[in-house]
Amino acid sequence: MNRRRFITTSLAGTLATGTAAWLFMRTSGNAASGKFEIQKTEAEWRAKLTEMEYAVLREEATERAYTSPLLDEKRMGTFNCAGCDLPLYSSETKFDSGTGWPSFYAALDNAVSTKQDRSFFMVRTEVHCRRCGGHLGHIFDDGPPPTGKRHCINGVALKFNPSSESTG
Repeated sequence: MNRRRFITTSLAGTLATGTAAWLFMRTSGNAASGKFEIQKTEAEWRAKLTEMEYAVLREEATERAYTSPLLDEKRMGTFNCAGCDLPLYSSETKFDSGTGWPSFYAALDNAVSTKQDRSFFMVRTEVHCRRCGGHLGHIFDDGPPPTGKRHCINGVALKFNPSSESTG
C-alpha cells in the first residue's frame, strides 16, 4: 500500500468512526428517550406542537438567535414549558445576555433537569423540562450573580404566562 492510499484510507476510517460516534451521541442522549412523568408518542407530540417546537423540544434543535419574541419579554410572570405547561423560569431571573436567546440565571425549584451533552464535539450541560423531558437549551458558567449561571433557552420551548400584576 502506498502512502497516499494509506492516508486516504485512514482519513476515511477516522471520518466514518467520528460520524458514527456523533450520531450515536446525538440520538442516544435525546431527552425524549428518558422516563418522564408525561409520556407521549411521537405522533402525539407532533399533533400537539408546532414544527419548530417539536424540532427543539423533542429533537434538540436550536432556534435561530434573535428570532424569539420572548427575548424582549419584560412583564412579570413565568415562562412555562411549551410541551407540558410546567412553570420553569420566573421573569425575576431573566436577564439580557446579549446572545440572542432568552436567558435566566436560575430555574424554579424542581422545574428542570440537566444532563451532559457531548454533541458537536464539545461538552455542555443540556437543560430539559423535568416533567416531559423537552429540550430547552444549555447552561453555561458565564451568567450574572447570584448564581453565575446562564440558562440559554430556546424561546420556542417556552410559553409566557404573565402574572396578574403585569396584566392590569
